[in-house]
Amino acid sequence: MPGLSPIAQNLASILARIAAAAQNAGRKPEDITLVAVSKTHPPEAIAQALAAGQFTFGENRLQEAQAKFPDLLARHPKTRLHLIGALQTNKAKDAVKLCHMIESLDRPKLADAITTAAAAHGACPDLLIQINIGDEPQKSGIPTADAETFIRFMRTRFGPSLRGLMCIPPAGADPTPFFRHLTALADTHNLPIRSMGMSADFETAIHCGATHVRIGTALFGAR
Repeated sequence: MPGLSPIAQNLASILARIAAAAQNAGRKPEDITLVAVSKTHPPEAIAQALAAGQFTFGENRLQEAQAKFPDLLARHPKTRLHLIGALQTNKAKDAVKLCHMIESLDRPKLADAITTAAAAHGACPDLLIQINIGDEPQKSGIPTADAETFIRFMRTRFGPSLRGLMCIPPAGADPTPFFRHLTALADTHNLPIRSMGMSADFETAIHCGATHVRIGTALFGAR
């Protein structure tokens, strides 16, 4: 695609793959949201994605998001910022102010911190519960055995601000059963958002019910 930046070319290719995966699964492409994972990439790369029509971004670290996004959000009001990495309780206040969605709600103490921060801010961002879908000790997220109880508790606490679930399946394993497990949990609790799937497996995730796919390397290149 001559005349387009490399990021714009990558974006067009990814969107075409998302559309094909959705259609193959009997779903509508417009029901899938691409979250462009911009961690470690400079504001200039994000600006290229914005110029190509991408407006939803994900950052792993709040400190990095604070360094890059306030100016971009001011200049591009349609932009939505998702925090997709682990959030410390003492950073909840800043996350609630900056982010449109926090995808990594994973423990009661963080829920307490978000509740306090949202009350002070006067609004709560959209929230996803991170499920440790493979029950891996090195990963964040609610263990699967505790997921049902935690989801019910968070529904009571946050009401419509709780929008769905997020997961990262075990590396090297077939992600299909893990994606299906997350979708089943979301369906059971009538939660509309299932954030799952990254550069290597987003088409499988879409087939299994993903509504949001988090893609960094395929869009921005290697870090």
